[in-house]
Amino acid sequence: MDRNRTPLKIAAVVELVSLAVLLINLATLHHPAIASLTGPIHGCAYLVAIVSVLRDPMKRGTTIALALVPGAGATLALRQLASANEEPAAAARA
Repeated sequence: MDRNRTPLKIAAVVELVSLAVLLINLATLHHPAIASLTGPIHGCAYLVAIVSVLRDPMKRGTTIALALVPGAGATLALRQLASANEEPAAAARA
C-alpha cells in the first residue's frame, strides 16, 4: 500500500540540509544573517515533520518519538514508516 508521504519526505530533506547549514555556519563564519534565515526554516521543517507523522495512519508510538528527535527525526520516522509498510506485505507473501 503506497501512502503519500511527500510532505514528510520534503521536510526530512529540508530539516537535514538546514541543520547542516546551521552547523557549518556555526563552525566557520558564524554569520548572524545565515543563522536568522536558516533557523526558522529548520524549525518549520521540524514542525511539519512532526505533524506529518502524527497524521500518518501507520504511525506508532516509536515513530512519533523518532519524529521528535531534532535534526534527523524526520528521516528516522520516515524509515520507520517505510518498514511498517513492508511488514504486512511480507506477512501476506508467507
